[in-house]
Amino acid sequence: MCGCMSTEKNEAISHMPKFVSGLKLSGLYFERCVKPIIKSKLPFLRYSAGLIGSGSEVLGYDDSQSRDHNWGPRLIIFLRESEFDKRAAIDTELRNNLPHEFLGYSTNFGKPDERGVRLLKRSKSAEVNHFIVFSTVRSFFKEYIGIDPYQKLERLSWLSLPQQKLLTLIKGKIFHDDLGLNKTIRMFEYYPRDVWLFLLASQWEKISQYEAFVARAAVVGDDLGSRILATRIVRYLMELCFLMEKKYASYSKWFGTAFAELRIAGELSPILTKILSSPSIKDSEKLLGNAYSIVAKKHNSLKMTKLMDTQVSKYYDRPYLIIHADAFAKEIRKGIRDPILRRVPLIGSVDQLIDNEDVTLHTDICGNLGLLFSRVSTC
Repeated sequence: MCGCMSTEKNEAISHMPKFVSGLKLSGLYFERCVKPIIKSKLPFLRYSAGLIGSGSEVLGYDDSQSRDHNWGPRLIIFLRESEFDKRAAIDTELRNNLPHEFLGYSTNFGKPDERGVRLLKRSKSAEVNHFIVFSTVRSFFKEYIGIDPYQKLERLSWLSLPQQKLLTLIKGKIFHDDLGLNKTIRMFEYYPRDVWLFLLASQWEKISQYEAFVARAAVVGDDLGSRILATRIVRYLMELCFLMEKKYASYSKWFGTAFAELRIAGELSPILTKILSSPSIKDSEKLLGNAYSIVAKKHNSLKMTKLMDTQVSKYYDRPYLIIHADAFAKEIRKGIRDPILRRVPLIGSVDQLIDNEDVTLHTDICGNLGLLFSRVSTC
């Protein structure tokens, strides 16, 4: 996920063949190289193997540029906790028996730099310094998203799980699965209904905080401030669409790419693009009204509340046209059954609260935010 790249020159970059997606490359690498070695040397080993977690290739968004850091034939091997001590023996067999090249790509990697970045590095050494990581299912989940997958996840705990982390769990691929890892991953396919409703209501509430200010700022001559507000609402509407279609949103690098895959994007994207480049506040207000209407109709199609008005109207007695997003939030909230979530103010999840990827992608910090949600639920 991180966009950091090593300052060390990637020695293999100039020798790379035609691009193949990293997920496909790793799957073939496992089937043709890794799996046969394990079957031959450790025939009774029960394990799972795949590629989940960090990396643009996990989302299927990698391209030739992605190959310059933490990319290549790589995977994670998951062992049973009772057999985790066998990892050294497996590692030795792989180092001694893996080919030095697969589909034209080096299977050998350099050592991690100070930020943990590894690069493809061709080598004539007898051993292959591979990029195969060993873990257990429990330890991977605890390290990656801060929870034990074998314990019930409380509703409030979902609020401290960043969407990017959840997305890279469900979008990866498991190539071999003796341990039932796919079943564990399916538990995180999407939010439980009450959590989903809470996030939807919170997102509408965020929009309500700014929708009347776009025109108001322009009236006093603050064109830049008005455009900033309009841009913020565009982003909030996009985030709302992910929620309405029950898709986890990607972090900033792939946010627009992922949005384009939504069903609503074909109709909404052209309008949102025009809002960002609109020459006047009158045009922006009209375009925002069109965008609000599309999103409100999408809301009604979900049939989670009574039918809501899909046309903009005045903000009290002022001439600013809004969709009255707070009304949507109020109606959605009525459908939440969980007594704890019903008491939590509509502040949303970690993604809705904080716009800082150093926070939202940091497991320990997000875990500590669970204390915040627990505290506000008792207020």
